[in-house]
Amino acid sequence: QLQLVESGGGLVQPGGSLRLSCVASGGPLYAYSMGWFRQAPGNKREGAACISSTGSFTYYQESVKGRFTISRDNDNNTLYLQMTNLKPEDTGVYYCVAAVVLGGCTPGSFPSWGQGTQVTVSS
Repeated sequence: QLQLVESGGGLVQPGGSLRLSCVASGGPLYAYSMGWFRQAPGNKREGAACISSTGSFTYYQESVKGRFTISRDNDNNTLYLQMTNLKPEDTGVYYCVAAVVLGGCTPGSFPSWGQGTQVTVSS
């Protein structure tokens, strides 16, 4: 399993942008599929975006499609989530996740989780 540390969360107004980062240690990032999950207060965790080990395949939740971009820099063991045109519904804790193989973009598919970073979208 990788150790994952997220950063980049914060308070932003609707329509604004944020970029989340996840730095991995304990193994080569190129060997893992990755993802960003989020959880709003009172809601279940959901997969916002997932990406294959090489970056050749990506998946986005319908509600974020066209607004979020997941990417990775394997040379620097870093995963990113670029978020634009943010909405209040995007508020929640965002988690970086990793797995040796990519199944569905669901919580049970990813054994390794970071501690999360808070994103709040409010005016």
